[in-house]
Amino acid sequence: MKSSRKIDHIVYSVLDLDKAMDHIEKELGIRPVFGGYHKTQGTKNALLNLGDGCYLEILAIDNQNKDINTPRWMGIDLITEPRITRWAVKSESIDLDSKILKSFDKTMGEIYEGSRKTTSGETLAWKMILPLASPEIELMPFMVDWSSSAFHPTEKLENTCLIKDITFAGNIPDKNNLVFDELDISHNITRSANNKISVTIEGPNGLIILK
Repeated sequence: MKSSRKIDHIVYSVLDLDKAMDHIEKELGIRPVFGGYHKTQGTKNALLNLGDGCYLEILAIDNQNKDINTPRWMGIDLITEPRITRWAVKSESIDLDSKILKSFDKTMGEIYEGSRKTTSGETLAWKMILPLASPEIELMPFMVDWSSSAFHPTEKLENTCLIKDITFAGNIPDKNNLVFDELDISHNITRSANNKISVTIEGPNGLIILK
């Protein structure tokens, strides 16, 4: 029986961060909180607490950062409309997770240590499997270890939303599901012509589906 490794966060890549925050606030009844800038990746984000140590990361290009080499990470340069492009699970053995991902795709599995200042001046620090720039939507999760950080992002966010469901579909579900098994991930991928991740979130105003 599969265990249930916890989701750390879900990446919702958007064309305009402010407009996306406005849309989510209107639909869910709570406004995401601006997070900060990823200086080495050329992106910025806002965060929404989804409960149980999980959050939605709304990710957009930081057009003020002219010192970055493209393509940027997480499929952000490939989207033509808002999309769930990546997702992350919590890791207690990131070296082992890296080996498993590399066995699936040799371009995956690079371990990266990062940090950023929050708007209140505190420092978030993490170790992660670096998400790739392509494809637009990647069904394989990346992994995050927050053990070196003073706190997890959700600890500073209001908790009024819940993730109700997450589904995955792709064109090689059998191969992907084998890797999910190795990673102790309880979700299954159904067959589809294109990769798709769909997330259902409940907030004060009701339900919203992002995909």
